[in-house]
Amino acid sequence: MAKSDNDPMAAAFAAAREAAEAGETPVGAAIARDGEILAIARNRTIADRDPTAHAEMLAIRQAASALGSERLVGCDLYVTLEPCAMCAGAISFARIRRLYWAAGDPKGGAVENGPRFFSQPTCHHAPETYGGIRESEAADLLKDFFRARR
Repeated sequence: MAKSDNDPMAAAFAAAREAAEAGETPVGAAIARDGEILAIARNRTIADRDPTAHAEMLAIRQAASALGSERLVGCDLYVTLEPCAMCAGAISFARIRRLYWAAGDPKGGAVENGPRFFSQPTCHHAPETYGGIRESEAADLLKDFFRARR
C-alpha cells in the first residue's frame, strides 16, 4: 500500500478503497510516529477468514513488529471509521497516543458511540481522540459500498 506522500489519513483512505475493491468493508488505517508512517492496513476479515482482521488490529500488529515493541508510545492511529470495542481495547493496550477517525459509527463504534470504551473506569490508557476528519468522504465510501452489495 502506498504511503500517500506521508499523509496518514490519505494512506488510510487509500487502504479503505483497496478494501472495497477486494470486497471487504472499506475501512483503512495507518499508524505514524514522528512524521513517518509505520503501518498501513485495510480490513481483511474475509480474505484472512479472521474476525479480528480489522484494519486497526492489522496496523497495530505491523507497527509493533516494525518497532519491536508491543507498546506504540508516541504513535498516532488514523482510521476511516470509528473503532469498535475490540479495536478500542487494542488501541488502549498498545498505548496509542492519539486516535483520529473519519466517520462515526453509531451501530458498531465504541469511542463516541456504544460503550465509549475510553471513558470506562476499567480502561487503562485512553488516547486523545479526534473524530469527524473527512467524515463525509468516509461515509460516502461506506454507503456506496453497501448500496452496491444490496
